[in-house]
Amino acid sequence: MDHPFSKSVTAVERYHRLLEVVSPEDTLGIVINADPDAISSALALKRLFWRRARRVMLYHINPIERADNLAFINLLKIKMQRIRSVRGRKIKKWAIVDSQPHHHDIFRTHCFDIIIDHHSLGPASRAPLVDIRADYGANATIMTEYLKAARITPSPRLATALFYGIKTDTDNFVRESLPADINAFRYLYGFTNIHIIKKIESSEISKHTLAHFRLAMERLVLIKNVAFVSMEEVDNPDVLVIIADFFMKLSEANWSIVTGTYEDRLIVILRNAGFRSDAGRTVQRLFGSWGGLAGGHKSAARAEIPLEDIADKMGDLSLLNRRIMEKLKGLSD
Repeated sequence: MDHPFSKSVTAVERYHRLLEVVSPEDTLGIVINADPDAISSALALKRLFWRRARRVMLYHINPIERADNLAFINLLKIKMQRIRSVRGRKIKKWAIVDSQPHHHDIFRTHCFDIIIDHHSLGPASRAPLVDIRADYGANATIMTEYLKAARITPSPRLATALFYGIKTDTDNFVRESLPADINAFRYLYGFTNIHIIKKIESSEISKHTLAHFRLAMERLVLIKNVAFVSMEEVDNPDVLVIIADFFMKLSEANWSIVTGTYEDRLIVILRNAGFRSDAGRTVQRLFGSWGGLAGGHKSAARAEIPLEDIADKMGDLSLLNRRIMEKLKGLSD
């Protein structure tokens, strides 16, 4: 199939169709843009093909430097390899979870065999198996449903990973979610090591991160109900996400928007707490014409734009920030 399942297809049928894609002689490579939801989803897919594939390898394309994500990986003893290309490897079958080919240049030109995601369907998302559920709050919820359909009881390690993946991607169910997310969360709770969850959640801030917080507070600009911060060049784009989430704690802010440059790209992180506004649509409206990628969910979105695509709009960072702030003046809820 080269299109998503219809809603009438049962969870058990989805599971059996998934198994048909990979044979016992195949090595399956699972590639992700690593965050807790993606990592836990990859672990679940690996478990589904345990003893059903010759070997399953986990790969991530991004640096992992957030303190809480490192704690997540270390405490759960998760083994992955970082790669910069999926070409030239002796792997017959490839899967991508919690992402789609149009989300990153490394994915864009590769033909995948399995695509499982909870973001909106992209034009290049074609594979023998495509399972896209854009109304789900977390991809880990989808993978939990696959495990239940396979009658696989998750180990405490896998359950803890999936539980945390749902917890983070729904922001403790503050962001949009479905009864399916809540049901998966409740199911996993019985197998989850809550002590590890608490330790991961208490590991978000490091000494290095504190310096970024100090700079962000110095640069904070409030435009009506929008908290805007330009971090300029950063050594890790995850810092922008942490700061955007932090400034949503401001009582005056319904929007938190943080920008920064990383590896010749402008990165824009949006967070929204309003009732009527949609962060995914807003980031496309504000920055879609600048090139690159822009999209997300109702309360959380992201844009990544090559700096060369906006060189004529930019001049220097101060001019770019003024242009962004002009765009933000129209935001309200």
